[in-house]
Amino acid sequence: MEFKGTVKDIIFQNEESGYVIGRLQHDEGILTFTGTIPWIFEGQLLVMQGQMIKHPTFGNQLKVDRSEEMVPESREGLEKYLASGIISGVGPVTAKRLVDTFGLKVFDVMDEDLEQLLQVEGIGQKKLELIRKSYEKSREVRNIMVFLQSYGVTPKQCMKIYYRFGQNSIEVVRENPYILSKEVASIGFRTADRIAGNLGIEKDSPFRIQSGIDFMVNSFAGLGNTCMPVEKLLRDGAETLGVGQDLILDNLQTLVLNGEMMVEDIEGVQCAFTPVYWHGEVNIAGKLLAMMDYPYPKLPLQADEFIEDYETNQNIKLHDLQKEAVRGVLENGIEIITGGPGTGKTTIIKCILAMLKEARLKVLMAAPTGRAAKRMTETTGEESKTIHRLLDLGITDDGDEIGEGGELDCDCVIIDEASMVDVILMNKLLAALKPGTRLILVGDADQLPSVGPGRVLGDLIASGGVKVVSLEVIYRQGEESMITVNAHLINEGKQPKLNTKGGDFFFMSGGDQAGTADTLVELVNTRLPRFNGTWDKVRDFQILSPMRKGDLGINRLNEVLKDILNPSEEKHSFTSFRTGDKVMQNRNNYQLKSRFTQDFLPGTLQEETGVFNGDVGFIVKIDDEDQIVTVFYDNERFVDYTPAELDDLELAYAITIHKSQGSEFPVILIPLFMGPPMLLNRNLIYTAVTRARQMVVLVGDQRALQFMINNDRSTERYTSLGFRIKKSVALLE
Repeated sequence: MEFKGTVKDIIFQNEESGYVIGRLQHDEGILTFTGTIPWIFEGQLLVMQGQMIKHPTFGNQLKVDRSEEMVPESREGLEKYLASGIISGVGPVTAKRLVDTFGLKVFDVMDEDLEQLLQVEGIGQKKLELIRKSYEKSREVRNIMVFLQSYGVTPKQCMKIYYRFGQNSIEVVRENPYILSKEVASIGFRTADRIAGNLGIEKDSPFRIQSGIDFMVNSFAGLGNTCMPVEKLLRDGAETLGVGQDLILDNLQTLVLNGEMMVEDIEGVQCAFTPVYWHGEVNIAGKLLAMMDYPYPKLPLQADEFIEDYETNQNIKLHDLQKEAVRGVLENGIEIITGGPGTGKTTIIKCILAMLKEARLKVLMAAPTGRAAKRMTETTGEESKTIHRLLDLGITDDGDEIGEGGELDCDCVIIDEASMVDVILMNKLLAALKPGTRLILVGDADQLPSVGPGRVLGDLIASGGVKVVSLEVIYRQGEESMITVNAHLINEGKQPKLNTKGGDFFFMSGGDQAGTADTLVELVNTRLPRFNGTWDKVRDFQILSPMRKGDLGINRLNEVLKDILNPSEEKHSFTSFRTGDKVMQNRNNYQLKSRFTQDFLPGTLQEETGVFNGDVGFIVKIDDEDQIVTVFYDNERFVDYTPAELDDLELAYAITIHKSQGSEFPVILIPLFMGPPMLLNRNLIYTAVTRARQMVVLVGDQRALQFMINNDRSTERYTSLGFRIKKSVALLE
């Protein structure tokens, strides 16, 4: 059935999916409609096609299959349409003046010569540019929406495609639909493949199969791997692409011949690499081998004498393993210091810094995240930066990466939270070390591996080619913190001590998943703030969940917590975020600029570039006119986000345990529930509890806690770094 009319009102609208329930005023009355209709607004003139269905509660409704916008055919309708807010800068007064000036030909004028709008009273050059920008974007996006939705692309995905490719979106998709699965978040190969099929690309086309291979290997890298077993690639590829394994193997060989894929035997397994990860691990292994073999000059001091003086001056007593770590810095070009919470890693760093300073060596310190770097600065009293800032990594306006290859002016680099460093970042770090520079990696080998591909710290330790000191003695037990004690118990596969009177480590039964979610919300919103009146509901509490989806996944928890912790009636035309929302950056963005200022003043100097994966901040301003969201990070810097950059942000009232690495929070709350064994393991719960400074609260099913502690099978990652180092060391011997 087909109906033509004006959108009278919108009853419900999901901005993410584009699903809407509304009422249409047409010639015969008012009709309720439902369906996915992007860019819909009250007062809009639409032609709707669909099926009439009878809802058991709400009666007859039109289930819309297709809708098309029509330009109003009367002066009154056109004026109302323009005043609806469809075009930025045009309100009721300007809309009336436009219709009075151009009549029913307003859109013809806007299409052919927008400069004519300067004839209208109240429209100057500034407002004209605002109208031009809004109108052109609206027209482009609508055309793109119409084209892409016919291939099953959701409204949100359409917007992501538009933000990535702009006005060239349709041309880009027609030329190579598979680029969507590579460059647009949330668009998988199947969606791109459906578009390709509709565009006439054959099932056995080499272009299709090679795009599929590239997608599968890159997707496997997205799970933390640097390579993919060819056997798995052939098996998964046959299922995904619906073609024989022989055809996939032929196309893989073509990609290898073209230098677009690498295949190598890694400990008896044929593995496929994308060039970036193959070169990354090869370069890391080569650089480390050179550092192990480099003749470092003898330093003008005796380690044992220095340690003895340091112990006296600082009134401390170092353990034998701690002393070994200090000596190792003098004897080795690269050293790894690893240990759990409370084992004295910070004490060792401070001692090493003092020793190298006495030897008149220049030392630089860094960590993978801003929060970890800031904590390193606070605990040592010396400046620490993120590794990105240390290397001055960035990108040009053309998107080319810069900063790589420049040598660091120092004698030693100390990296904290080294378990978080992935292959790409380690490769860049090592490339910046001039010959003779010492490298000290400090971290907890039992933490989860990096979010990015690779298992750098674990591979280096397992290779046997690098000096490793494993600290085991716990020094913070005297502080009676059950967080430290229980972290080590968990790491040893033992049950933690729960609900100790006057302690800081608690378990609460939550019943089923819905009950656990309710308990978490109650704890954050009322019970814990009453328990300690100094704790802030938003800033001091952090929920860490193993997963994104489900009743206890971060997606649902964030929506619930947002309404409870930051209730607001505010609505914005371009974002669902609210002022005051707690948010996290979900990828490295080198182009975003920070303003450092004590007060939020427009026009302050932009002093630093880059916001990085895992940075947590708070939205302090949302500007509807300029469509800018401003986020305040680290209590010191403001960052402005345009609509195209907002995909970098997600709510952070609850975050995944993986994303919490390198962070510390006063109070953490962890939902416990049964789920996939490969996700719920000892490394995960150990990483989570070590993020807390003052209190840990576990909520849910105690069987899940026991399961995680017993499950010491961490998710296997396919990497080649450890193999390469072992092989190189064996050749040297």
